[in-house]
Amino acid sequence: MTDDSTPAFFSQSHAPEDRQRWAVKIEYDGTGLVGWQRQKTGLSVQQLLEEAASRMAGGRTVPSITAGRTDARVHATGQVAHLDFPISLPLNPRAVRDGLSYHLKPHPVVVLQAASVDPTWSARFSATRRRYRYRLLNRPSRPGIEAGRVWHVRHPLDVPAMHAAAQSLLGTHDFSTFRAVACQARSPVRTLDRLDVTRGGEMILFDVEARSFLHHQVRNLVGTLQLVGCGRWDAERLRTALEARDRCAGGPTAPSEGLYLVGVDYDPDPFG
Repeated sequence: MTDDSTPAFFSQSHAPEDRQRWAVKIEYDGTGLVGWQRQKTGLSVQQLLEEAASRMAGGRTVPSITAGRTDARVHATGQVAHLDFPISLPLNPRAVRDGLSYHLKPHPVVVLQAASVDPTWSARFSATRRRYRYRLLNRPSRPGIEAGRVWHVRHPLDVPAMHAAAQSLLGTHDFSTFRAVACQARSPVRTLDRLDVTRGGEMILFDVEARSFLHHQVRNLVGTLQLVGCGRWDAERLRTALEARDRCAGGPTAPSEGLYLVGVDYDPDPFG
């Protein structure tokens, strides 16, 4: 994860006394969006969500913080954020969910659940685990329906070999080989709890879980494991690349459109 660079009022972990904090679970198609975070050009999920919340609040500013700042064209089925609404606004879970979803039209961003949370609760810092899924379509023909939602690889891939090699990456390591050069994280050390590679017909799924991730870590892991799947790398070379602690020693970065943030875990779960 990268450090938040928003102004103090927007990034503070404790909601001001004149605000009420709400957690929301969000689904979105990242195609055509510049990612979660506001950018100088292009539409972001954060901008769309905050503008929808502002309309509910009569034009007043409603800041948000997310559990994970997804990149351009990355999708989500279980993104989580918190919003600080004016305390005077009468709200309930259904009103927040349906009100935000209504004002988010016609964009492909929908609020699935909403829950009132303590002013000290943070979508980012209260998270205990983040879960990603990467979808790879493995067949000769290009995708039609799935275009923009998968990575298409034509040549056959050895899924058991990829899964077996992936298990050597579990645990706590310096993941410098699999972090973006522009990653802002203070430390490259992360603990990878799960990295499963499975096949369902023509679709190969990479399910990855950790408390936090480095920038592009999942996509770099998938891109490198694809080299194992096509026989260009073996498990030993993957381990050697990890130990090199050098991005140049790793494989390519898999395309963003195959990546999905599928869930964020909390204890207790605000959504019940």
